[in-house]
Amino acid sequence: MKHSLIGLVFFLSLAIAASAQLGKKISVAAGTPEDKALADIYALPDGPEKVALLDKFVADFGSNNDMALVANQLYEQTYLTQKNYPKVYEYGEKVLALDPDDLSAAVGMVHAADEQGDTAKLFAAGERVRAILAHFKSAPAPADVSPEDWTRTKEEALKNAQGDISYVEYALANAAFKTANPAARAALLERYVTAFPDAPYAPSAREQAAVAYQQAQNTSKMLETAQSILAMDPNNVSMLLLIADYWSGAGKELDKAAAAAQKALDLLAQAKKPENLTDTQWQQQLSLQEGLAYSSFGQVLVTKGKNAPAVEAFQKASPLLKPDAVSYARNLYRLGFTLAKMQRTAEARTVLTEAVSLNTPWKAPAQETLDKIGGPVAHHPAHKAS
Repeated sequence: MKHSLIGLVFFLSLAIAASAQLGKKISVAAGTPEDKALADIYALPDGPEKVALLDKFVADFGSNNDMALVANQLYEQTYLTQKNYPKVYEYGEKVLALDPDDLSAAVGMVHAADEQGDTAKLFAAGERVRAILAHFKSAPAPADVSPEDWTRTKEEALKNAQGDISYVEYALANAAFKTANPAARAALLERYVTAFPDAPYAPSAREQAAVAYQQAQNTSKMLETAQSILAMDPNNVSMLLLIADYWSGAGKELDKAAAAAQKALDLLAQAKKPENLTDTQWQQQLSLQEGLAYSSFGQVLVTKGKNAPAVEAFQKASPLLKPDAVSYARNLYRLGFTLAKMQRTAEARTVLTEAVSLNTPWKAPAQETLDKIGGPVAHHPAHKAS
């Protein structure tokens, strides 16, 4: 009789959930000194006594690479349970030095980095998971296994590993989305999509990378990312709005900006509520996106010198954008500026006074325009779009 030690699967009683048979297979004959020593180790909880027995196991049997691998796997899992993260990384590296295909070791380091909130270590470990999976998927069948049986074996192993794979995909995406600095966030999201292009979070990661590049004022990367998404998905409303917003605001590619805004409106008119949103959330999302499209339209028209239809577009956008203070204030500024150009001074003063009352980046330009046309109105009523 033999006890089979198979990489990740062998340690089901430990901190990491059951995973696939990815990694070196090791067998220990029943009744041997190694088997008896391991039985004693498994009988103990993950504490100092277990570490002491592991130290003795290594002293007695560590000259054998297979036994050293088993010990290092157990050290990593034990230290993860103890939240001794430096030791998790130390022994995870030792496992991977002996068996570069050990999925358990890489996933253990992902857990440690995730619990620590160490994004750099998290992505490094996650990318090692990706490399292990890629190597496993591309591995040819052993000489004594038929291609059909090998395909089934790999499918079953990957199916068994899906829980860990899903966890790693989520942990990295979550860390990237939460990164505050836009440039750093964009870089992490790009790394994520490269590592896990088929993950359920990859589409959102691609979109958020484009938004992060916009926030970081990296226009070339923003456009490159948005246009690459639209090449794959021409009906991506978020990216249509992003490029319409940029081009209209920059006064460039005005026809393309207008076409993108119109296409977004057409798609929104037919859009169906996703299952993960409430009716209220869906209506708020639709309204905001429609408002952004109308505001982009208005800016295109102003740049083309078509002020009257621009005012209509801005007035349509205004109530739709009100829940988003920055977008609402920008639209008020655009509307007030256009009204001032048309010498509709009283209306312009009312709109610009409201824009100034909002603490947004559009406060200063609105005030500047307001000063040029005679200052704020007294006791202005709240602006109402027609």
